[in-house]
Amino acid sequence: MTEPFQFKASDVTIEKRETVFQGFFRMDKLWLTHPRFDGRSMPRFTRELFLRGDATCVLPYDPGRDEVVLLEQFRLGAIGRDQSPWLLELVAGMNENGESSEDVAQREGQEEAGLSFTRLEKICDYLVSPGGTTEMVYLYCGKVSTESAGGLYGLEDEHEDIRAHVVSADEAIDMIRDGRINNAAAIIAIQWLQLNRARLQAGW
Repeated sequence: MTEPFQFKASDVTIEKRETVFQGFFRMDKLWLTHPRFDGRSMPRFTRELFLRGDATCVLPYDPGRDEVVLLEQFRLGAIGRDQSPWLLELVAGMNENGESSEDVAQREGQEEAGLSFTRLEKICDYLVSPGGTTEMVYLYCGKVSTESAGGLYGLEDEHEDIRAHVVSADEAIDMIRDGRINNAAAIIAIQWLQLNRARLQAGW
């Protein structure tokens, strides 16, 4: 049986590329071709690609209290669904040039929740929606104290309006089960916590 990953980036031929939109985000149109698994070449086709940049997300966790901090804020992409567009999410921010993902985690922890992480453990890196966007998320779990956590945060000049909630780890897991939390970063991180909770409580 053929092993996966027989092709690499150099096997893709981009014949033409142009920027079709440049605003808060950027959209490019590409004309491209690549080899097919059956040995033929794919006829030239076009795709639009959303260039959003990479992001870092962190699940703040207090292993002593067995509590997490979740952020509630408005998300335009959730409008039109049968749900509130105010979502419960992780601490998150876009990676700027020259910043490590750990730097982003600490900066956003302060800005969005008033938190400093005393430890950061890597969960994974994942492509958000590689069929149409370049965005990669660097996902962490961060050790915090939730004793005085919670409240209102966000940078007004960036139109942020954030409420930080402290909830038990069990409640966070229940919110995934019943759909109250339905964004990928939070689901992945909380399910990872469910698998690693005992180890963090013993070792952190």
